[in-house]
Amino acid sequence: MRFAFRVLLALCLAASVGFAGAQAAYPTRPVTLVVGVPPGGILDSVARMVVPSMSQSLGQTFVVENRAGASGNIAATAVARSAPDGYNLLVGYSMFHVGNPSMFSNLSWDPVRDFAPVAMLVVSPHVLAVNPSVPAKTLREFVDYARANPGKLSYASSGNGSVPHVGVELLKQQNNLFIVHVPYRGGGPAMLDVVAGNVDMTVATPPTLLGFVQSGKLRALAVAAKQRLPQLPDVPTSAEAGFPGFELEAWVALFAPKGTPPAIIDKISAAAKLALDSPSVRKSAEAAGLEIRYMTPPQLDAVVHSDIQYWSKVIKSRNIRIE
Repeated sequence: MRFAFRVLLALCLAASVGFAGAQAAYPTRPVTLVVGVPPGGILDSVARMVVPSMSQSLGQTFVVENRAGASGNIAATAVARSAPDGYNLLVGYSMFHVGNPSMFSNLSWDPVRDFAPVAMLVVSPHVLAVNPSVPAKTLREFVDYARANPGKLSYASSGNGSVPHVGVELLKQQNNLFIVHVPYRGGGPAMLDVVAGNVDMTVATPPTLLGFVQSGKLRALAVAAKQRLPQLPDVPTSAEAGFPGFELEAWVALFAPKGTPPAIIDKISAAAKLALDSPSVRKSAEAAGLEIRYMTPPQLDAVVHSDIQYWSKVIKSRNIRIE
């Protein structure tokens, strides 16, 4: 029995040393960043912004894999079910990650139970804009007009359950408005129909609408953030326009499967920070109207819990469901 115990102890020690060595050597093969949308757009663009630097700093190839569909659920499920070894990471989009649990019944993954936070990467504000035919030059005028004409106005979103969708529902709830929702498959088609005048209003990230606003094809009424956009210096924030409770930020962050060793998570997080600090990434983010906002795993964890609590109330009160 003593001999058997010694053999078992030796095997356990060897396994422990091997496991620790594997963590120290990480990564020894390519790492995949899984994105839940097609190529293009903020989520995909941010992933591709950081992979060159992360590949260089960790001495291994980082690749982006697009697994689009089901409002990010296909990608999230795939990463949640993968081995917790740091080789499959989820590039999470805020409303997918914190909103889907309230919008989908029988979701096959959970943002807290199945994922470990790694790093916040960027945050994008949203801009509320209207077709020039809408008789409103300020957000106050728009709200007053919408309230006086229930059901007459419509708004376009990049899809059911997106930040623009849930965000406008929040504005409607806060101001007792009835505006018809017109969902699209992506921000591009939604924006084109607002420009064409087929839909009256939208809320979107800067890259999607800056060109249209600057050319006069759209009228920006407010930036739903704490600060004005450098690209739109004359457009007030929602608070400046008299609506301090209307703020919409979409964030992009990295997550690993739950159970991934802390040492590996810390390595990935440090590499992400290094990438975000690089001049090339900062230049690309600024051009896209994105704010780099690195957060450590504990800081990101706090944001996830807070956002789940906040947005679940909005989603449930507005009865937003996706089947």
